[in-house]
Amino acid sequence: MIEPPVRLPVTPRTGRFLVLAGVFLCAACGLVYELELVALASYLIGDSVTQASVVLSVMVFAMGVGSLLAKRLRCRAAAGFGLVEAALALVGGCSAMVLYAAFAWTGDQGEVWESGSRYLFVAFSLAIGVLIGAEVPLLMVLIQRVRRQDAGGAVADLFAADYVGALVGGLAFPFLLLPWFGQLTGALLTGAVNVLAGGALVLGLFGRDLSARGRWTLLAVNVVVLAVLASAAVLVDDFERAARRAVYGADIRVAVRTDVQEVVLTGGDRASLQLFLDGRLRVSGRDERRYHQALVQPALRGGPHARVLILGGGDGLAAAEVLRHFGVRRVDVVDGDPGLVDLARTDPALSDLNGHVYRDPRVHVRHADAFRWLRGPRPPRYDVVLSDLPDPGITASTKLYAQEFYGLVTRVLRPGGRLAVHAGPAAARPHTYWTVDATLRAAGYATAPYRLTGRPAGYAAGPDRTADRTAAPRDWGFVLASRDRTALAAARASAVLRSGAPAAERVRPAGWRAMAPSTLVHPRYAD
Repeated sequence: MIEPPVRLPVTPRTGRFLVLAGVFLCAACGLVYELELVALASYLIGDSVTQASVVLSVMVFAMGVGSLLAKRLRCRAAAGFGLVEAALALVGGCSAMVLYAAFAWTGDQGEVWESGSRYLFVAFSLAIGVLIGAEVPLLMVLIQRVRRQDAGGAVADLFAADYVGALVGGLAFPFLLLPWFGQLTGALLTGAVNVLAGGALVLGLFGRDLSARGRWTLLAVNVVVLAVLASAAVLVDDFERAARRAVYGADIRVAVRTDVQEVVLTGGDRASLQLFLDGRLRVSGRDERRYHQALVQPALRGGPHARVLILGGGDGLAAAEVLRHFGVRRVDVVDGDPGLVDLARTDPALSDLNGHVYRDPRVHVRHADAFRWLRGPRPPRYDVVLSDLPDPGITASTKLYAQEFYGLVTRVLRPGGRLAVHAGPAAARPHTYWTVDATLRAAGYATAPYRLTGRPAGYAAGPDRTADRTAAPRDWGFVLASRDRTALAAARASAVLRSGAPAAERVRPAGWRAMAPSTLVHPRYAD
């Protein structure tokens, strides 16, 4: 039963406005928590579509549970709302640090992290969803106590403020919090706004509705939550450095967040250098030459190679391998991350590893998304295209392994041109690897799958991002493709293809010829 109106320190009209402002701020904070969990789950576990579906569906379910549980608090709506907001600020604000800490300090135990991480994300989604769901029933009571109105009008006002707040929170997360503060500090700042908004609304507007003991208790709870969030914000840089050392090792030299991804460089010389992009190992100085030779040599030895296009490869290593071949007159590198290219130009160890390739006048860089660039007007034509992109199992890369993408590549290939594709580890992810082959065939190419074995154990570069060395891929899978079977036959004479083709056949699944291609609307990369 709704309690009668109370005497407020402001007019009912102002009180109603303040309640709706509180709804607006709390809704914005709630959506930031949701997006932060989705982003963090995608970053730490991989497969953003699955993680977003799990987090959001669990959270929406929990919001319904929270609404039912809040019915018990209606008789003490003001105190209940204040405590709910304090709990939401604490759980939501600290969630990113807790989840990142679990990843950093248990990620080397592959099975522990893999089995426990999803439960941890579900637990936070449930907790945050229950607390968000409890807000609206309590706010409905509070706004009615400010000024009585029909239930339909009160619900319309509350949901209007709630949805507008969600819009602001949804826009603030990618355009303000994430680029300016990062995930950890952004979540803590959101928690601070949340607890201040909830505490100020209850203590400032409904303080007379509470007993003296209730006011002091709620004030103490809010101060403690703010103190925890502030302390975490002060320590967040030290925490992040320690977590990075736990994930990447102690010899981190560079850790930057570009406009596209997190870039981490470890090691100080050619042998020890490792380059991580969004936590996935992309370059290891110990074995990068073998990888890039396998990607480049079969394609270039299959025919003319005066003009070469590299999709991805902002580290410059594929371009360096291309320039070792006689007759190359121009190399175009299309990479969407200018920050990575700048690092490849300026970092002493990385630029030494790529032979200062960006100083060569034959190398030209285009900062663009590969898919969008290929769709551009009148792209130039090339003898060879090298697809040096992240693994296809990573959701963000799926469109770059789609049938439509390979159809666009056809536009830039000269007659007899060859396309070499890095297709992820073949033995660890055979379905994904052979789906790349099926997709290329569906796009009209003749293909020659091949595999390079003997990859050193290390941090897994695949979409699961496990740091378990025993689970790390032990090979690289490639597919050479051309619309000209004569050009493909010439490339088969290369030593890499002669030894790599039988190795690929050994991991070929039954029924591989009937495998369906991956398309933009029906991605099929999963093992």
